[in-house]
Amino acid sequence: MSTPDAAAQHTDTQQTEPRSIVIDVEHFDSPDAMRLRAAQRIEIDSTYGGDTEPGEKPTADSIAVFFVARDQDGTPLGCGGLRIVEDGITEIKRMYVRRESRGAGVATEILRRLEEAALDLGSPALVLETGPAQTRAIRFYEREGFTRIANFGPYAGAPLSACYSKVL
Repeated sequence: MSTPDAAAQHTDTQQTEPRSIVIDVEHFDSPDAMRLRAAQRIEIDSTYGGDTEPGEKPTADSIAVFFVARDQDGTPLGCGGLRIVEDGITEIKRMYVRRESRGAGVATEILRRLEEAALDLGSPALVLETGPAQTRAIRFYEREGFTRIANFGPYAGAPLSACYSKVL
């Protein structure tokens, strides 16, 4: 889950656009990936009052590919991964951009890499789950061409889940 890239909508004087964003494949359990996922967990848990994610948590074994975005100095800015679900469709998992890096295009760049990776995996579509209180994430995904779908798999019937899909 991530927040939208608001750079195209307005200029925020407190956020600066990185001169360069480098997004590389990284092991799901690398130190930087773990720190980014821990920061995401804290943010989501504070929004919902605890861990409300239904279903099996992603692991290094279940994630097909995981990316970490860094600035020109090597500082981790965000992350995102793909898990293959039924029929070869890939699910976006643990997409996150650090709060201080939002609004600079990082989320959009990570999403592009995830879309490319999904195509490389032969996936016909991407799916994802986010929460209804994450309105910035919802606006971001909708702006990027995702459409709300019925909650699927472990999210079916989960009141704090909102699922989306995008045909590639």
